[in-house]
Amino acid sequence: MTLPQQLRSESDFDQLPNNVPISATVADVEEKKGFIDYFRFVIEVKTKGGSKYLIYRRYREFFSLHQILESRYSPEDPDRPSPNSCGLPTLPGKVFMGNKREIAESRIPELNTYMKRLLGLPTWLLLDEELRMFFYQTELDSQQQPRALRRLRPPTRRVKTAKPKTDLFSSPRAEAMFDFCGSSKAELNLKRGDLVFLLHRVNPDWLEGTTNDQTGIFPESFVKIIKPLPESESEGESDVSTFSCLRCYLLTPDGVDTRDVCVQEDLTIQPTHKDLMSRMRDVFKVDGIALNYRDPEGDLIRILDDEDVQLMISESRGQPGAGQRPVNQFPWELHVTLASDLSVYNVEA
Repeated sequence: MTLPQQLRSESDFDQLPNNVPISATVADVEEKKGFIDYFRFVIEVKTKGGSKYLIYRRYREFFSLHQILESRYSPEDPDRPSPNSCGLPTLPGKVFMGNKREIAESRIPELNTYMKRLLGLPTWLLLDEELRMFFYQTELDSQQQPRALRRLRPPTRRVKTAKPKTDLFSSPRAEAMFDFCGSSKAELNLKRGDLVFLLHRVNPDWLEGTTNDQTGIFPESFVKIIKPLPESESEGESDVSTFSCLRCYLLTPDGVDTRDVCVQEDLTIQPTHKDLMSRMRDVFKVDGIALNYRDPEGDLIRILDDEDVQLMISESRGQPGAGQRPVNQFPWELHVTLASDLSVYNVEA
């Protein structure tokens, strides 16, 4: 079936509900520092009724949608399509090597073309539930604050804005008393003597600040406060992106190594087993590890897949002291052991 044959007829289009998406454009890409660092696409969606809104999607969500649509609508024989099939546009393929930002930026024109052709298919396909849910603005989408929307700016004259002069030494600041080497991109590396300008309090133990043209989070115990944050900033009422912290333990024959891992994720998120494994290898610099959690009886239970992650999160809500943790701390904790340690129970045990 050729593209002209796939164009929707005007009469069919008129019968579509007003909330059906009819166009979508990538407005920007944003880096997300979660359990793994990734880039997501900020997409402006327009509906038949004329409304506009922003959604945030990763490439893997595009890939998942495309696989579902292919299984439902791709003709078995392209030369003899059935009435309930149609040719889908080509989705740009996966890239396994390279700079993540460059990969995301290079995908923007291809994804724009993909979405344009996808939303230009027959009207009956636009009513597909998976397609509509992909372009639907979820509650989480509506709570996000876009940073730039570079590609929605009109190509008109450039307006220069003068930066206001500020007295840096009237700003909240601290002096680094010890060296601090961050374990992820979200954490700010410090050298003893660095002057750090404070932006936000993450939780009772961590701050967000900037020094040497770098911004990130760091433990308050590594610095001496020269001028504290205003009360509103200390209580987490600013518009700065907030971080959530996960308490992790590496259990080895030599002892226990305890870390707080801070990520730009909501406390209600359910990370994948793969993402947690990747982050723990990076934090503790150890391969051949296994993930575990403590059940209500205090036994270590091995986490083998996403279902086990879901069980861990579910059980953590009812454990004693779950409601007494700091506001920004996950209610569950990870216990990392060597994969060869057979003293840990499997979930089925």
